[in-house]
Amino acid sequence: MTTTFTAACVQTSSARDVAPNIEAASRLVRAARGAGADLILLPEIVNMLEPRKHLAREKARPQDEDPALAAFRALAADTGAWLLIGSLVIKLNDEMLANRSFLVAPDGAIVAHYDKIHMFDVEVDDGQTYRESAAYQPGARAVVAATPWGRLGMTVCYDVRFPYLYRSLAQAGADLISVPAAFTRVTGQAHWHALLRARAIENGCFVLAPAQCGEHAEKRRTYGHSLIIDPWGEVLADGGDDVGFVVADIDLSKVAQARRSIPSLTHDRSIEEMEVCPAPGEADAAPVRRRARAR
Repeated sequence: MTTTFTAACVQTSSARDVAPNIEAASRLVRAARGAGADLILLPEIVNMLEPRKHLAREKARPQDEDPALAAFRALAADTGAWLLIGSLVIKLNDEMLANRSFLVAPDGAIVAHYDKIHMFDVEVDDGQTYRESAAYQPGARAVVAATPWGRLGMTVCYDVRFPYLYRSLAQAGADLISVPAAFTRVTGQAHWHALLRARAIENGCFVLAPAQCGEHAEKRRTYGHSLIIDPWGEVLADGGDDVGFVVADIDLSKVAQARRSIPSLTHDRSIEEMEVCPAPGEADAAPVRRRARAR
Protein backbone atom coordinates (compact mmCIF):
# COMPACT_ATOMS: atom_id res chain seq x y z
CA MET A 1 0.00 0.00 0.00
CA THR A 2 1.39 3.40 -0.98
CA THR A 3 0.97 6.18 1.56
CA THR A 4 1.36 9.12 -0.82
CA PHE A 5 -1.25 10.62 -3.12
CA THR A 6 -2.67 13.93 -4.30
CA ALA A 7 -5.95 15.21 -2.87
CA ALA A 8 -8.19 17.95 -4.23
CA CYS A 9 -10.99 19.86 -2.50
CA VAL A 10 -13.57 21.26 -4.90
CA GLN A 11 -15.30 24.50 -3.91
CA THR A 12 -18.75 25.15 -5.39
CA SER A 13 -21.52 27.69 -5.01
CA SER A 14 -24.51 25.41 -5.38
CA ALA A 15 -27.88 26.71 -6.55
CA ARG A 16 -31.33 25.44 -5.61
CA ASP A 17 -31.81 23.23 -8.70
CA VAL A 18 -29.98 19.95 -9.23
CA ALA A 19 -28.99 19.85 -12.91
CA PRO A 20 -26.80 22.98 -13.01
CA ASN A 21 -25.10 21.90 -9.79
CA ILE A 22 -24.16 18.53 -11.28
CA GLU A 23 -22.74 20.25 -14.36
CA ALA A 24 -20.73 22.82 -12.41
CA ALA A 25 -19.31 20.29 -9.95
CA SER A 26 -18.46 17.81 -12.70
CA ARG A 27 -16.41 20.42 -14.58
CA LEU A 28 -14.37 21.09 -11.46
CA VAL A 29 -13.87 17.39 -10.75
CA ARG A 30 -12.51 16.88 -14.26
CA ALA A 31 -10.21 19.87 -13.85
CA ALA A 32 -8.93 18.56 -10.52
CA ARG A 33 -8.31 15.17 -12.04
CA GLY A 34 -6.42 16.86 -14.85
CA ALA A 35 -4.26 18.56 -12.20
CA GLY A 36 -3.25 15.13 -10.90
CA ALA A 37 -5.66 14.54 -8.03
CA ASP A 38 -6.18 10.92 -6.99
CA LEU A 39 -8.86 11.66 -4.36
CA ILE A 40 -11.30 14.47 -5.14
CA LEU A 41 -13.72 15.79 -2.51
CA LEU A 42 -16.93 17.73 -3.12
CA PRO A 43 -18.72 19.97 -0.58
CA GLU A 44 -21.83 19.38 1.52
CA ILE A 45 -25.26 19.37 -0.19
CA VAL A 46 -23.59 19.66 -3.57
CA ASN A 47 -26.70 18.49 -5.43
CA MET A 48 -28.88 21.37 -4.22
CA LEU A 49 -28.77 24.17 -1.72
CA GLU A 50 -32.51 24.67 -1.36
CA PRO A 51 -33.29 26.77 1.74
CA ARG A 52 -37.06 26.10 1.67
CA LYS A 53 -37.67 22.76 3.31
CA HIS A 54 -40.88 21.93 1.47
CA LEU A 55 -39.14 22.53 -1.86
CA ALA A 56 -36.16 20.43 -0.78
CA ARG A 57 -38.57 17.59 0.03
CA GLU A 58 -40.22 17.94 -3.40
CA LYS A 59 -36.92 17.97 -5.31
CA ALA A 60 -35.11 15.25 -3.35
CA ARG A 61 -35.06 11.66 -4.62
CA PRO A 62 -34.38 8.34 -2.90
CA GLN A 63 -30.78 7.16 -3.14
CA ASP A 64 -31.47 4.66 -5.92
CA GLU A 65 -33.15 7.37 -8.02
CA ASP A 66 -30.94 10.34 -7.25
CA PRO A 67 -29.57 11.88 -10.48
CA ALA A 68 -26.56 13.50 -8.82
CA LEU A 69 -25.41 10.24 -7.26
CA ALA A 70 -25.72 8.46 -10.60
CA ALA A 71 -23.87 11.27 -12.38
CA PHE A 72 -21.03 11.41 -9.87
CA ARG A 73 -20.63 7.63 -9.84
CA ALA A 74 -20.33 7.70 -13.63
CA LEU A 75 -17.87 10.61 -13.34
CA ALA A 76 -15.64 8.64 -10.96
CA ALA A 77 -15.62 5.72 -13.39
CA ASP A 78 -14.90 8.00 -16.34
CA THR A 79 -12.04 9.89 -14.67
CA GLY A 80 -10.61 6.96 -12.71
CA ALA A 81 -10.52 9.04 -9.52
CA TRP A 82 -11.67 8.28 -6.01
CA LEU A 83 -14.53 10.69 -5.31
CA LEU A 84 -15.91 11.84 -1.99
CA ILE A 85 -19.37 13.22 -2.69
CA GLY A 86 -19.41 15.62 0.26
CA SER A 87 -23.09 15.14 0.77
CA LEU A 88 -26.35 14.90 -1.14
CA VAL A 89 -29.88 15.69 -0.05
CA ILE A 90 -31.45 12.22 -0.13
CA LYS A 91 -35.17 11.50 0.34
CA LEU A 92 -35.93 8.95 3.06
CA ASN A 93 -39.73 9.34 3.05
CA ASP A 94 -42.35 12.02 2.46
CA GLU A 95 -41.29 13.93 5.58
CA MET A 96 -37.61 13.32 6.21
CA LEU A 97 -34.39 13.73 4.28
CA ALA A 98 -30.84 12.53 4.89
CA ASN A 99 -27.70 14.66 4.56
CA ARG A 100 -25.62 11.78 3.17
CA SER A 101 -21.94 11.61 2.22
CA PHE A 102 -20.65 8.98 -0.23
CA LEU A 103 -17.20 7.59 -0.96
CA VAL A 104 -17.04 6.31 -4.54
CA ALA A 105 -14.27 4.13 -6.00
CA PRO A 106 -12.75 4.64 -9.49
CA ASP A 107 -15.07 1.97 -10.90
CA GLY A 108 -18.13 3.91 -9.72
CA ALA A 109 -18.94 1.59 -6.82
CA ILE A 110 -20.13 3.09 -3.53
CA VAL A 111 -17.53 2.09 -0.95
CA ALA A 112 -19.21 3.72 2.06
CA HIS A 113 -21.84 6.25 3.01
CA TYR A 114 -22.35 8.35 6.12
CA ASP A 115 -25.38 10.30 7.33
CA LYS A 116 -24.60 13.56 9.15
CA ILE A 117 -25.07 12.98 12.86
CA HIS A 118 -25.24 16.48 14.32
CA MET A 119 -28.06 18.72 13.14
CA PHE A 120 -27.43 22.44 12.63
CA ASP A 121 -30.21 23.99 14.72
CA VAL A 122 -28.81 27.47 15.25
CA GLU A 123 -29.72 31.15 15.09
CA VAL A 124 -26.78 32.92 13.46
CA ASP A 125 -26.12 36.66 13.48
CA ASP A 126 -26.66 36.88 9.72
CA GLY A 127 -30.43 37.20 9.83
CA GLN A 128 -30.90 33.47 9.21
CA THR A 129 -32.33 30.74 11.41
CA TYR A 130 -31.31 27.16 10.66
CA ARG A 131 -33.38 24.17 11.81
CA GLU A 132 -31.84 21.21 10.04
CA SER A 133 -33.63 18.73 12.29
CA ALA A 134 -36.98 19.92 10.94
CA ALA A 135 -36.25 18.23 7.62
CA TYR A 136 -33.30 15.90 8.13
CA GLN A 137 -33.03 12.68 10.08
CA PRO A 138 -29.72 12.56 11.95
CA GLY A 139 -27.40 9.64 11.39
CA ALA A 140 -26.60 7.21 14.19
CA ARG A 141 -23.31 5.59 13.12
CA ALA A 142 -19.74 6.73 12.60
CA VAL A 143 -17.94 5.51 9.47
CA VAL A 144 -14.30 4.74 8.72
CA ALA A 145 -13.75 3.63 5.11
CA ALA A 146 -10.78 1.97 3.43
CA THR A 147 -8.92 3.69 0.58
CA PRO A 148 -5.77 2.56 -1.27
CA TRP A 149 -3.67 4.87 0.91
CA GLY A 150 -5.19 4.64 4.37
CA ARG A 151 -8.44 4.88 6.29
CA LEU A 152 -10.86 7.77 5.88
CA GLY A 153 -13.18 8.95 8.64
CA MET A 154 -16.33 10.55 7.22
CA THR A 155 -18.02 13.58 8.79
CA VAL A 156 -20.10 16.53 7.56
CA CYS A 157 -19.97 20.25 8.45
CA TYR A 158 -21.50 20.88 11.92
CA ASP A 159 -19.99 17.59 13.12
CA VAL A 160 -16.69 19.50 13.39
CA ARG A 161 -17.90 21.09 16.64
CA PHE A 162 -18.09 17.70 18.37
CA PRO A 163 -14.52 16.54 19.09
CA TYR A 164 -15.58 13.17 20.51
CA LEU A 165 -16.63 12.03 17.03
CA TYR A 166 -13.19 12.80 15.59
CA ARG A 167 -11.47 11.12 18.54
CA SER A 168 -13.54 8.01 17.93
CA LEU A 169 -12.70 7.99 14.23
CA ALA A 170 -8.97 8.41 14.88
CA GLN A 171 -8.96 5.68 17.51
CA ALA A 172 -10.76 3.42 15.04
CA GLY A 173 -7.86 3.87 12.62
CA ALA A 174 -8.68 6.96 10.55
CA ASP A 175 -5.57 8.54 9.01
CA LEU A 176 -7.51 11.32 7.31
CA ILE A 177 -10.95 12.80 7.95
CA SER A 178 -13.29 14.46 5.48
CA VAL A 179 -15.33 17.49 6.55
CA PRO A 180 -17.42 18.64 3.56
CA ALA A 181 -19.30 21.75 4.57
CA ALA A 182 -21.63 24.62 3.81
CA PHE A 183 -20.44 26.78 6.72
CA THR A 184 -22.20 30.11 7.11
CA ARG A 185 -20.05 33.13 6.39
CA VAL A 186 -20.45 34.48 9.93
CA THR A 187 -19.46 31.27 11.72
CA GLY A 188 -16.83 30.50 9.11
CA GLN A 189 -15.03 33.79 9.64
CA ALA A 190 -15.06 33.15 13.38
CA HIS A 191 -14.31 29.45 13.71
CA TRP A 192 -13.69 27.49 10.47
CA HIS A 193 -9.89 27.50 10.43
CA ALA A 194 -9.54 27.10 14.18
CA LEU A 195 -11.93 24.15 14.45
CA LEU A 196 -10.43 22.23 11.54
CA ARG A 197 -6.84 22.79 12.66
CA ALA A 198 -7.81 21.66 16.16
CA ARG A 199 -9.37 18.42 14.88
CA ALA A 200 -6.20 17.70 12.88
CA ILE A 201 -3.85 18.46 15.78
CA GLU A 202 -5.88 16.65 18.45
CA ASN A 203 -5.98 13.45 16.43
CA GLY A 204 -2.73 13.59 14.47
CA CYS A 205 -4.52 13.19 11.13
CA PHE A 206 -5.03 14.93 7.81
CA VAL A 207 -8.25 16.92 7.51
CA LEU A 208 -9.79 17.46 4.07
CA ALA A 209 -12.58 20.03 4.08
CA PRO A 210 -14.25 21.01 0.75
CA ALA A 211 -16.70 23.85 1.17
CA GLN A 212 -19.52 25.81 -0.39
CA CYS A 213 -18.84 29.48 -1.09
CA GLY A 214 -20.62 32.66 -2.12
CA GLU A 215 -24.25 33.75 -2.05
CA HIS A 216 -27.04 31.23 -2.61
CA ALA A 217 -30.82 31.30 -2.83
CA GLU A 218 -32.73 33.25 -0.17
CA LYS A 219 -29.59 35.31 0.59
CA ARG A 220 -27.81 32.43 2.27
CA ARG A 221 -24.05 33.05 2.34
CA THR A 222 -21.36 30.42 2.81
CA TYR A 223 -17.74 30.94 3.77
CA GLY A 224 -15.68 28.94 1.29
CA HIS A 225 -12.01 28.45 2.24
CA SER A 226 -11.82 24.75 1.46
CA LEU A 227 -8.89 23.48 3.50
CA ILE A 228 -6.35 20.67 3.42
CA ILE A 229 -4.55 20.41 6.77
CA ASP A 230 -1.71 18.12 7.85
CA PRO A 231 -1.47 16.24 11.18
CA TRP A 232 0.65 18.99 12.73
CA GLY A 233 -2.03 21.58 11.97
CA GLU A 234 -0.34 23.19 8.96
CA VAL A 235 -2.70 24.45 6.28
CA LEU A 236 -1.45 22.96 3.02
CA ALA A 237 -4.12 24.55 0.81
CA ASP A 238 -6.86 27.16 1.24
CA GLY A 239 -9.56 27.65 -1.40
CA GLY A 240 -10.27 31.28 -0.55
CA ASP A 241 -13.60 32.86 -1.45
CA ASP A 242 -14.27 31.75 -5.02
CA VAL A 243 -15.45 28.69 -6.92
CA GLY A 244 -12.58 26.40 -7.93
CA PHE A 245 -10.42 23.71 -6.38
CA VAL A 246 -7.21 23.31 -4.41
CA VAL A 247 -4.75 20.41 -4.43
CA ALA A 248 -2.07 19.17 -2.05
CA ASP A 249 0.26 16.21 -1.89
CA ILE A 250 -0.56 13.93 1.04
CA ASP A 251 2.02 11.72 2.77
CA LEU A 252 0.29 9.54 5.34
CA SER A 253 3.63 8.66 6.97
CA LYS A 254 3.24 12.05 8.64
CA VAL A 255 0.29 10.64 10.60
CA ALA A 256 2.49 8.05 12.29
CA GLN A 257 5.16 10.68 12.90
CA ALA A 258 2.73 13.07 14.58
CA ARG A 259 1.20 10.33 16.72
CA ARG A 260 4.64 9.13 17.82
CA SER A 261 5.67 12.67 18.73
CA ILE A 262 2.52 13.30 20.80
CA PRO A 263 0.82 9.94 21.48
CA SER A 264 -2.28 11.48 23.06
CA LEU A 265 -4.60 9.00 21.34
CA THR A 266 -3.24 6.37 23.72
CA HIS A 267 -3.47 8.57 26.81
CA ASP A 268 -7.25 9.00 27.16
CA ARG A 269 -8.62 8.24 30.60
CA SER A 270 -12.20 7.67 31.68
CA ILE A 271 -13.70 10.15 34.14
CA GLU A 272 -15.68 8.19 36.66
CA GLU A 273 -17.09 11.06 38.72
CA MET A 274 -17.83 14.75 38.19
CA GLU A 275 -17.74 17.14 41.17
CA VAL A 276 -19.55 20.46 40.76
CA CYS A 277 -18.35 22.80 43.52
CA PRO A 278 -20.62 25.41 45.13
CA ALA A 279 -20.56 28.95 43.76
CA PRO A 280 -19.46 31.91 45.91
CA GLY A 281 -22.19 32.62 48.45
CA GLU A 282 -23.09 28.96 48.62
CA ALA A 283 -20.29 27.99 51.00
CA ASP A 284 -22.55 25.80 53.11
CA ALA A 285 -23.75 23.83 50.13
CA ALA A 286 -22.19 20.45 49.60
CA PRO A 287 -20.47 19.71 46.29
CA VAL A 288 -22.70 17.91 43.84
CA ARG A 289 -21.23 14.62 42.72
CA ARG A 290 -22.55 12.51 39.91
CA ARG A 291 -21.25 9.76 37.75
CA ALA A 292 -19.66 11.07 34.59
CA ARG A 293 -20.92 9.72 31.30
CA ALA A 294 -18.59 7.05 29.99
CA ARG A 295 -16.61 7.93 26.88
